[in-house]
Amino acid sequence: MHESDAGLLAPGRAGSPAEAATGDHAFLQAMLDAEAALARAQSSCGLAPAAAGAAVTGAADADAFDARELALRARSGGNPVIPLVAALSAAVDEDTRPFVHRGATSQDILDTAAMLVASRTLGLVLEDLGRTAGALARLAAEHRDTPMPGRTLTQHAVPTTFGLKAAGWRSLVLDARDRLTAVRDGLPAQLGGAAGTLAAFTAGDGGAGLELVTAYARELALAEPSLPWHTLRTPVADLAGALAFTAGALGKVAADVLTLSRTEIGELAEGSGGGSSAMPHKANPVRATLVAAAARRAPGAAATLYGSVAADDERPAGAWHAEWEPLRDLLRLVGGAARDAAELTEGLRVFPAAMRNHLGLTGGLIVSERLAAVAEGRVGRARAKEILTEAALRSRDTGSPLAEVLAGEPAFDGLDLTELTDPARYTGCAGPLTDRALERR
Repeated sequence: MHESDAGLLAPGRAGSPAEAATGDHAFLQAMLDAEAALARAQSSCGLAPAAAGAAVTGAADADAFDARELALRARSGGNPVIPLVAALSAAVDEDTRPFVHRGATSQDILDTAAMLVASRTLGLVLEDLGRTAGALARLAAEHRDTPMPGRTLTQHAVPTTFGLKAAGWRSLVLDARDRLTAVRDGLPAQLGGAAGTLAAFTAGDGGAGLELVTAYARELALAEPSLPWHTLRTPVADLAGALAFTAGALGKVAADVLTLSRTEIGELAEGSGGGSSAMPHKANPVRATLVAAAARRAPGAAATLYGSVAADDERPAGAWHAEWEPLRDLLRLVGGAARDAAELTEGLRVFPAAMRNHLGLTGGLIVSERLAAVAEGRVGRARAKEILTEAALRSRDTGSPLAEVLAGEPAFDGLDLTELTDPARYTGCAGPLTDRALERR
Protein backbone atom coordinates (compact mmCIF):
# COMPACT_ATOMS: atom_id res chain seq x y z
CA MET A 1 0.00 0.00 0.00
CA HIS A 2 1.23 3.49 -0.79
CA GLU A 3 2.04 5.85 2.07
CA SER A 4 -1.14 7.88 2.62
CA ASP A 5 0.57 11.05 3.85
CA ALA A 6 4.24 11.33 3.00
CA GLY A 7 4.20 15.12 3.20
CA LEU A 8 4.31 15.63 -0.56
CA LEU A 9 2.18 18.78 -0.29
CA ALA A 10 3.61 19.86 3.05
CA PRO A 11 7.27 20.86 2.59
CA GLY A 12 7.03 23.05 5.68
CA ARG A 13 6.79 20.08 8.00
CA ALA A 14 8.36 17.39 5.80
CA GLY A 15 11.38 15.93 7.52
CA SER A 16 10.99 18.09 10.62
CA PRO A 17 11.28 16.55 14.10
CA ALA A 18 7.68 17.59 14.70
CA GLU A 19 6.49 15.52 11.74
CA ALA A 20 7.74 12.30 13.27
CA ALA A 21 6.47 13.32 16.71
CA THR A 22 2.92 13.81 15.37
CA GLY A 23 2.63 10.96 12.88
CA ASP A 24 0.20 8.06 13.14
CA HIS A 25 2.89 5.89 14.71
CA ALA A 26 3.52 8.55 17.37
CA PHE A 27 -0.18 8.89 18.17
CA LEU A 28 -0.57 5.13 18.28
CA GLN A 29 2.34 4.86 20.69
CA ALA A 30 0.90 7.66 22.81
CA MET A 31 -2.44 5.83 23.06
CA LEU A 32 -0.61 2.68 24.07
CA ASP A 33 1.43 4.67 26.59
CA ALA A 34 -1.84 5.96 28.05
CA GLU A 35 -3.26 2.43 28.32
CA ALA A 36 -0.06 1.13 29.90
CA ALA A 37 0.06 4.01 32.39
CA LEU A 38 -3.54 3.35 33.38
CA ALA A 39 -2.77 -0.32 34.05
CA ARG A 40 0.34 0.55 36.07
CA ALA A 41 -1.57 3.18 38.04
CA GLN A 42 -4.32 0.69 38.88
CA SER A 43 -1.69 -1.81 39.97
CA SER A 44 -0.04 0.78 42.21
CA CYS A 45 -3.40 1.69 43.76
CA GLY A 46 -4.39 -1.92 44.41
CA LEU A 47 -7.12 -1.88 41.77
CA ALA A 48 -5.34 -4.48 39.62
CA PRO A 49 -2.75 -7.20 40.23
CA ALA A 50 0.84 -5.98 40.25
CA ALA A 51 1.61 -8.11 37.23
CA ALA A 52 -1.13 -6.52 35.13
CA GLY A 53 0.59 -3.16 34.80
CA ALA A 54 3.84 -4.77 33.74
CA ALA A 55 2.10 -7.06 31.26
CA VAL A 56 0.17 -4.28 29.54
CA THR A 57 3.28 -2.11 29.43
CA GLY A 58 5.25 -4.92 27.81
CA ALA A 59 2.63 -5.28 25.07
CA ALA A 60 2.22 -1.54 24.45
CA ASP A 61 4.61 -1.26 21.52
CA ALA A 62 3.28 0.54 18.45
CA ASP A 63 5.48 -1.55 16.17
CA ALA A 64 3.35 -4.55 17.04
CA PHE A 65 0.15 -2.97 15.74
CA ASP A 66 -1.08 -2.00 12.27
CA ALA A 67 -2.13 1.65 12.32
CA ARG A 68 -3.91 1.42 8.99
CA GLU A 69 -5.95 -1.58 10.07
CA LEU A 70 -6.90 0.21 13.29
CA ALA A 71 -7.90 3.29 11.29
CA LEU A 72 -10.23 1.27 9.09
CA ARG A 73 -11.71 -0.57 12.06
CA ALA A 74 -12.22 2.75 13.85
CA ARG A 75 -15.03 3.69 11.47
CA SER A 76 -17.50 1.39 13.20
CA GLY A 77 -17.11 3.11 16.58
CA GLY A 78 -15.96 6.53 15.45
CA ASN A 79 -12.56 6.53 17.16
CA PRO A 80 -9.37 4.45 17.05
CA VAL A 81 -9.29 3.55 20.74
CA ILE A 82 -12.05 0.97 20.42
CA PRO A 83 -10.20 -1.31 17.96
CA LEU A 84 -6.91 -0.60 19.75
CA VAL A 85 -8.28 -1.88 23.04
CA ALA A 86 -9.39 -5.07 21.31
CA ALA A 87 -5.98 -5.52 19.69
CA LEU A 88 -4.11 -4.78 22.93
CA SER A 89 -6.32 -7.18 24.87
CA ALA A 90 -5.51 -9.89 22.34
CA ALA A 91 -1.80 -9.19 22.79
CA VAL A 92 -1.73 -9.94 26.53
CA ASP A 93 -2.34 -13.13 28.44
CA GLU A 94 -5.80 -14.16 29.50
CA ASP A 95 -5.30 -13.17 33.13
CA THR A 96 -4.30 -9.63 32.16
CA ARG A 97 -7.10 -8.94 29.67
CA PRO A 98 -9.68 -7.83 32.25
CA PHE A 99 -7.33 -5.03 33.28
CA VAL A 100 -6.76 -3.58 29.82
CA HIS A 101 -8.62 -0.23 29.59
CA ARG A 102 -10.49 -1.14 32.77
CA GLY A 103 -12.97 1.58 33.73
CA ALA A 104 -11.78 4.04 31.11
CA THR A 105 -13.62 5.52 28.18
CA SER A 106 -12.17 6.04 24.73
CA GLN A 107 -11.90 9.78 25.24
CA ASP A 108 -9.76 9.26 28.33
CA ILE A 109 -7.16 7.49 26.24
CA LEU A 110 -7.28 9.64 23.13
CA ASP A 111 -7.26 12.93 25.05
CA THR A 112 -4.35 11.73 27.15
CA ALA A 113 -2.52 10.58 24.02
CA ALA A 114 -3.06 13.99 22.44
CA MET A 115 -1.55 15.67 25.49
CA LEU A 116 1.44 13.29 25.36
CA VAL A 117 1.99 14.00 21.67
CA ALA A 118 1.64 17.73 22.29
CA SER A 119 4.10 17.65 25.18
CA ARG A 120 6.66 15.71 23.18
CA THR A 121 6.26 17.94 20.12
CA LEU A 122 6.43 21.17 22.10
CA GLY A 123 9.78 20.08 23.49
CA LEU A 124 11.10 19.94 19.92
CA VAL A 125 9.49 23.26 19.01
CA LEU A 126 11.02 24.94 22.05
CA GLU A 127 14.47 23.73 21.06
CA ASP A 128 14.09 25.37 17.64
CA LEU A 129 12.70 28.55 19.17
CA GLY A 130 15.81 28.65 21.33
CA ARG A 131 17.98 28.41 18.22
CA THR A 132 16.02 31.22 16.60
CA ALA A 133 16.22 33.46 19.65
CA GLY A 134 19.96 32.88 19.85
CA ALA A 135 20.49 33.77 16.21
CA LEU A 136 18.39 36.91 16.54
CA ALA A 137 20.28 37.98 19.64
CA ARG A 138 23.52 37.78 17.70
CA LEU A 139 22.07 39.77 14.81
CA ALA A 140 20.66 42.42 17.15
CA ALA A 141 23.96 42.86 18.95
CA GLU A 142 25.99 42.95 15.74
CA HIS A 143 23.67 45.49 14.08
CA ARG A 144 22.76 47.54 17.14
CA ASP A 145 23.73 50.73 15.32
CA THR A 146 23.15 49.71 11.70
CA PRO A 147 20.73 52.37 10.37
CA MET A 148 17.92 51.48 8.00
CA PRO A 149 14.60 52.97 6.93
CA GLY A 150 11.70 52.44 9.26
CA ARG A 151 8.60 51.71 7.20
CA THR A 152 4.98 52.33 8.08
CA LEU A 153 2.06 51.57 5.76
CA THR A 154 4.70 50.40 3.21
CA GLN A 155 6.42 53.81 3.05
CA HIS A 156 9.57 55.28 4.60
CA ALA A 157 8.73 56.76 8.01
CA VAL A 158 11.75 57.63 10.16
CA PRO A 159 15.12 55.88 10.48
CA THR A 160 15.54 52.89 12.76
CA THR A 161 18.26 50.25 13.13
CA PHE A 162 18.36 46.67 12.03
CA GLY A 163 19.47 45.78 15.53
CA LEU A 164 16.20 47.07 16.95
CA LYS A 165 14.22 45.19 14.31
CA ALA A 166 16.02 41.94 15.11
CA ALA A 167 15.55 42.57 18.83
CA GLY A 168 11.83 42.98 18.20
CA TRP A 169 11.68 39.71 16.32
CA ARG A 170 13.49 38.03 19.20
CA SER A 171 11.04 39.49 21.70
CA LEU A 172 8.15 37.87 19.85
CA VAL A 173 9.97 34.54 19.69
CA LEU A 174 10.59 34.69 23.43
CA ASP A 175 6.93 35.55 24.02
CA ALA A 176 6.02 32.44 22.04
CA ARG A 177 8.54 30.39 24.03
CA ASP A 178 7.05 31.54 27.32
CA ARG A 179 3.50 30.76 26.23
CA LEU A 180 4.36 27.32 24.90
CA THR A 181 6.37 26.51 28.01
CA ALA A 182 3.48 27.46 30.29
CA VAL A 183 1.02 25.44 28.23
CA ARG A 184 3.31 22.41 28.05
CA ASP A 185 3.86 22.43 31.81
CA GLY A 186 0.10 22.40 32.37
CA LEU A 187 -0.96 19.73 29.86
CA PRO A 188 -3.17 17.36 31.87
CA ALA A 189 -3.91 13.68 31.80
CA GLN A 190 -7.53 12.76 31.16
CA LEU A 191 -9.38 10.23 33.28
CA GLY A 192 -13.06 10.32 34.08
CA GLY A 193 -14.67 7.14 32.89
CA ALA A 194 -17.91 6.99 30.99
CA ALA A 195 -19.35 10.35 32.06
CA GLY A 196 -16.62 12.00 34.11
CA THR A 197 -17.58 10.59 37.54
CA LEU A 198 -14.78 7.99 37.96
CA ALA A 199 -17.55 5.63 39.07
CA ALA A 200 -15.92 2.54 37.56
CA PHE A 201 -12.79 3.10 39.64
CA THR A 202 -14.34 3.79 43.04
CA ALA A 203 -15.58 0.35 44.15
CA GLY A 204 -17.68 2.17 46.72
CA ASP A 205 -14.79 4.38 47.78
CA GLY A 206 -14.72 7.79 46.11
CA GLY A 207 -11.19 8.39 47.32
CA ALA A 208 -9.88 5.46 45.28
CA GLY A 209 -10.84 7.17 42.05
CA LEU A 210 -9.10 10.41 42.99
CA GLU A 211 -6.03 8.48 44.09
CA LEU A 212 -5.98 6.73 40.74
CA VAL A 213 -6.06 10.03 38.83
CA THR A 214 -3.04 11.20 40.81
CA ALA A 215 -1.16 7.97 40.10
CA TYR A 216 -2.16 8.01 36.43
CA ALA A 217 -0.92 11.57 35.87
CA ARG A 218 2.31 10.73 37.67
CA GLU A 219 2.91 7.69 35.46
CA LEU A 220 2.49 9.88 32.37
CA ALA A 221 4.48 12.89 33.66
CA LEU A 222 1.46 15.05 32.82
CA ALA A 223 -0.36 17.51 35.08
CA GLU A 224 -3.06 16.15 37.34
CA PRO A 225 -6.44 17.57 36.30
CA SER A 226 -8.73 19.00 38.96
CA LEU A 227 -11.71 17.60 37.06
CA PRO A 228 -12.22 15.31 34.09
CA TRP A 229 -12.28 17.66 31.11
CA HIS A 230 -14.22 15.66 28.52
CA THR A 231 -16.33 18.74 27.78
CA LEU A 232 -14.19 21.32 29.59
CA ARG A 233 -11.76 21.96 26.76
CA THR A 234 -9.53 24.60 28.31
CA PRO A 235 -6.34 22.54 27.80
CA VAL A 236 -6.94 22.21 24.06
CA ALA A 237 -8.02 25.83 23.66
CA ASP A 238 -4.95 27.10 25.53
CA LEU A 239 -2.74 24.88 23.42
CA ALA A 240 -4.40 26.17 20.25
CA GLY A 241 -3.88 29.77 21.29
CA ALA A 242 -0.22 29.33 22.14
CA LEU A 243 0.47 27.48 18.90
CA ALA A 244 -1.37 30.03 16.78
CA PHE A 245 0.51 32.85 18.49
CA THR A 246 3.81 31.09 17.84
CA ALA A 247 2.97 30.71 14.17
CA GLY A 248 2.12 34.40 14.00
CA ALA A 249 5.29 35.44 15.83
CA LEU A 250 7.45 33.48 13.42
CA GLY A 251 5.29 34.75 10.57
CA LYS A 252 6.19 38.33 11.49
CA VAL A 253 9.87 37.51 11.05
CA ALA A 254 9.14 35.82 7.74
CA ALA A 255 7.00 38.69 6.46
CA ASP A 256 9.78 41.21 7.11
CA VAL A 257 12.41 38.99 5.53
CA LEU A 258 10.24 38.49 2.46
CA THR A 259 9.81 42.24 2.05
CA LEU A 260 13.41 43.20 2.72
CA SER A 261 14.81 40.49 0.45
CA ARG A 262 12.89 41.71 -2.61
CA THR A 263 15.17 42.38 -5.56
CA GLU A 264 14.32 46.08 -5.46
CA ILE A 265 15.21 46.32 -1.76
CA GLY A 266 17.92 43.74 -1.13
CA GLU A 267 18.57 44.62 2.50
CA LEU A 268 18.40 40.96 3.58
CA ALA A 269 18.83 37.57 1.95
CA GLU A 270 18.47 33.97 3.07
CA GLY A 271 21.73 32.16 3.51
CA SER A 272 20.92 29.78 0.69
CA GLY A 273 17.85 30.56 -1.36
CA GLY A 274 15.75 28.04 -3.19
CA GLY A 275 15.73 27.50 -6.93
CA SER A 276 13.04 27.81 -9.57
CA SER A 277 11.80 25.19 -12.03
CA ALA A 278 11.90 27.76 -14.86
CA MET A 279 14.32 30.56 -13.94
CA PRO A 280 17.94 29.57 -13.30
CA HIS A 281 18.83 32.91 -11.72
CA LYS A 282 16.31 32.68 -8.88
CA ALA A 283 17.38 32.36 -5.24
CA ASN A 284 13.99 32.38 -3.59
CA PRO A 285 13.51 33.02 0.16
CA VAL A 286 12.09 29.54 0.66
CA ARG A 287 12.45 29.25 4.44
CA ALA A 288 10.62 32.55 4.96
CA THR A 289 7.97 31.49 2.45
CA LEU A 290 7.24 28.26 4.31
CA VAL A 291 7.05 30.05 7.65
CA ALA A 292 4.69 32.63 6.15
CA ALA A 293 2.47 29.84 4.81
CA ALA A 294 2.26 28.24 8.26
CA ALA A 295 1.32 31.58 9.80
CA ARG A 296 -1.59 31.90 7.39
CA ARG A 297 -2.92 28.40 8.04
CA ALA A 298 -2.55 28.24 11.81
CA PRO A 299 -5.42 30.61 12.75
CA GLY A 300 -7.91 28.47 10.84
CA ALA A 301 -6.89 25.32 12.67
CA ALA A 302 -6.99 27.16 15.98
CA ALA A 303 -10.47 28.48 15.18
CA THR A 304 -11.78 24.93 14.84
CA LEU A 305 -10.33 24.04 18.22
CA TYR A 306 -11.87 27.13 19.81
CA GLY A 307 -15.18 26.21 18.21
CA SER A 308 -15.01 22.82 19.89
CA VAL A 309 -15.04 24.42 23.35
CA ALA A 310 -18.83 24.54 23.02
CA ALA A 311 -19.09 20.80 23.67
CA ASP A 312 -22.42 19.33 24.71
CA ASP A 313 -23.35 17.08 27.63
CA GLU A 314 -20.72 15.09 29.57
CA ARG A 315 -19.23 13.63 26.41
CA PRO A 316 -19.72 15.42 23.07
CA ALA A 317 -20.83 14.19 19.68
CA GLY A 318 -18.69 15.82 17.00
CA ALA A 319 -17.00 18.59 18.98
CA TRP A 320 -14.33 16.26 20.36
CA HIS A 321 -13.95 14.42 17.05
CA ALA A 322 -13.46 17.72 15.22
CA GLU A 323 -10.35 18.48 17.27
CA TRP A 324 -8.10 15.60 16.27
CA GLU A 325 -6.90 16.64 12.83
CA PRO A 326 -6.62 20.41 13.36
CA LEU A 327 -4.67 19.83 16.58
CA ARG A 328 -2.20 17.66 14.75
CA ASP A 329 -2.09 20.16 11.87
CA LEU A 330 -1.27 22.96 14.31
CA LEU A 331 1.50 20.98 15.98
CA ARG A 332 2.96 20.10 12.59
CA LEU A 333 2.63 23.62 11.19
CA VAL A 334 4.33 25.20 14.17
CA GLY A 335 6.92 22.46 14.41
CA GLY A 336 7.87 22.90 10.77
CA ALA A 337 7.80 26.69 11.03
CA ALA A 338 10.07 26.62 14.09
CA ARG A 339 12.55 24.42 12.24
CA ASP A 340 12.48 26.73 9.20
CA ALA A 341 12.73 29.88 11.32
CA ALA A 342 15.84 28.55 13.04
CA GLU A 343 17.47 27.79 9.68
CA LEU A 344 16.35 31.15 8.30
CA THR A 345 17.72 33.28 11.12
CA GLU A 346 20.93 31.33 11.56
CA GLY A 347 21.79 31.87 7.90
CA LEU A 348 20.31 35.32 7.36
CA ARG A 349 22.55 37.74 5.42
CA VAL A 350 22.37 41.46 6.18
CA PHE A 351 23.43 44.21 3.76
CA PRO A 352 24.07 47.44 5.72
CA ALA A 353 25.19 49.31 2.59
CA ALA A 354 21.81 48.75 0.94
CA MET A 355 20.07 49.92 4.09
CA ARG A 356 22.20 53.06 4.18
CA ASN A 357 21.59 53.77 0.49
CA HIS A 358 17.85 53.47 0.93
CA LEU A 359 17.92 56.02 3.73
CA GLY A 360 18.91 58.56 1.07
CA LEU A 361 16.16 57.72 -1.39
CA THR A 362 13.95 60.59 -0.26
CA GLY A 363 16.70 63.19 -0.14
CA GLY A 364 16.38 63.78 3.58
CA LEU A 365 12.58 63.66 3.84
CA ILE A 366 12.88 60.64 6.12
CA VAL A 367 14.11 63.00 8.87
CA SER A 368 11.52 65.75 8.32
CA GLU A 369 10.16 64.96 11.77
CA ARG A 370 13.51 65.93 13.26
CA LEU A 371 13.65 69.18 11.31
CA ALA A 372 10.09 70.06 12.32
CA ALA A 373 11.02 69.60 15.98
CA VAL A 374 14.09 71.83 15.58
CA ALA A 375 12.12 74.54 13.78
CA GLU A 376 9.30 74.40 16.32
CA GLY A 377 11.67 75.54 19.02
CA ARG A 378 12.49 78.59 16.93
CA VAL A 379 9.28 79.65 15.15
CA GLY A 380 6.50 77.69 16.88
CA ARG A 381 4.68 74.51 15.97
CA ALA A 382 2.26 75.90 13.38
CA ARG A 383 4.92 77.78 11.41
CA ALA A 384 7.34 74.86 11.63
CA LYS A 385 4.71 72.54 10.14
CA GLU A 386 4.07 74.99 7.31
CA ILE A 387 7.77 75.29 6.51
CA LEU A 388 8.41 71.55 6.46
CA THR A 389 5.22 70.71 4.55
CA GLU A 390 6.08 73.23 1.84
CA ALA A 391 9.72 72.14 1.75
CA ALA A 392 8.76 68.46 1.46
CA LEU A 393 6.49 69.23 -1.51
CA ARG A 394 9.25 71.22 -3.24
CA SER A 395 11.78 68.47 -2.56
CA ARG A 396 9.51 65.82 -4.08
CA ASP A 397 8.53 67.99 -7.06
CA THR A 398 12.06 69.12 -7.94
CA GLY A 399 14.04 66.12 -6.77
CA SER A 400 16.26 68.44 -4.73
CA PRO A 401 17.58 67.26 -1.35
CA LEU A 402 15.68 68.63 1.63
CA ALA A 403 18.79 70.35 2.96
CA GLU A 404 19.13 72.25 -0.32
CA VAL A 405 15.49 73.30 -0.32
CA LEU A 406 15.76 74.60 3.24
CA ALA A 407 19.01 76.47 2.66
CA GLY A 408 18.48 80.11 3.59
CA GLU A 409 15.30 79.41 5.59
CA PRO A 410 15.52 81.70 8.66
CA ALA A 411 14.19 78.95 10.95
CA PHE A 412 17.47 77.07 10.39
CA ASP A 413 19.93 79.94 10.43
CA GLY A 414 23.27 78.91 11.89
CA LEU A 415 22.42 75.20 11.86
CA ASP A 416 24.21 72.44 9.94
CA LEU A 417 21.49 71.14 7.63
CA THR A 418 23.76 68.41 6.32
CA GLU A 419 24.06 67.00 9.82
CA LEU A 420 20.39 67.55 10.60
CA THR A 421 19.29 65.65 7.49
CA ASP A 422 21.65 62.71 8.03
CA PRO A 423 19.31 59.76 8.74
CA ALA A 424 22.01 57.88 10.65
CA ARG A 425 21.95 60.65 13.25
CA TYR A 426 18.22 60.27 13.93
CA THR A 427 17.65 56.77 15.28
CA GLY A 428 16.42 57.92 18.67
CA CYS A 429 16.76 55.32 21.44
CA ALA A 430 17.13 52.41 19.01
CA GLY A 431 20.49 51.43 20.50
CA PRO A 432 19.47 51.54 24.17
CA LEU A 433 16.15 49.83 23.35
CA THR A 434 18.08 47.03 21.65
CA ASP A 435 20.34 46.71 24.71
CA ARG A 436 17.34 46.51 27.00
CA ALA A 437 15.65 43.89 24.84
CA LEU A 438 18.78 41.75 24.87
CA GLU A 439 18.79 41.69 28.66
CA ARG A 440 15.83 39.32 28.50
CA ARG A 441 16.89 35.70 28.71
